[in-house]
Amino acid sequence: MAYRRTDRVLNRLAARHAAIIAAAGELAAEVGMDAVQIVPVAARAGIAAGTVYRYFPSKTELVAALVAGIAEREVAAIREAASAAPGPLSALVAAIVAFSVRAVRARRLASAVLAEPIERQEDTPGLSYRAALVAEFEPRIRAAIESGNLPAQDAMRAATAVVGALIEGLLGPLAPPPTGRADVQALALFVLRAVGVADARARGLVVQAEWPSDDGGRTEAR
Repeated sequence: MAYRRTDRVLNRLAARHAAIIAAAGELAAEVGMDAVQIVPVAARAGIAAGTVYRYFPSKTELVAALVAGIAEREVAAIREAASAAPGPLSALVAAIVAFSVRAVRARRLASAVLAEPIERQEDTPGLSYRAALVAEFEPRIRAAIESGNLPAQDAMRAATAVVGALIEGLLGPLAPPPTGRADVQALALFVLRAVGVADARARGLVVQAEWPSDDGGRTEAR
């Protein structure tokens, strides 16, 4: 007869998994992705290193789970913001603003998951996160083109460029740390001009966009 885990056991396992991911996110936010090692994560979570290894046999798998959770949560926030907008172009603006504001509020962690490598690997752990962002922006750009709000262009290339501009402009090593709303607005205006929105209209859209409240739902592991 196969052993069946009780709800109590399953809840304990899920809580321990969440604690490990939360500890990894805290270390990445404080120091960077290099700090996400099994032993310090275990110490931060208050459990034995061997327990962490039972959930994640390697740092690579732990970081992949951390990034996947962050990406899922942040894409959901972008989607929610865009879905509340009244039209295709304002939905694109809402997506840009939502990503930007949330990334700035947790800039160190966002930079770690989107830009830093794991153990000198060629690909960053955030490559799948970037791909998810592109996949979220591409249909919004395409809808704005089809509605006549943007000039004809390759929506996929435009989405890739938008994501690249936002990440480099907000989180890149050469980007000055944003100090407030004006900095985020300036980058959003730049991106909108790049995809073909006239400056005056772009400025009005950004100013009128709803900004995510600081409700604790930041780009961080929980």
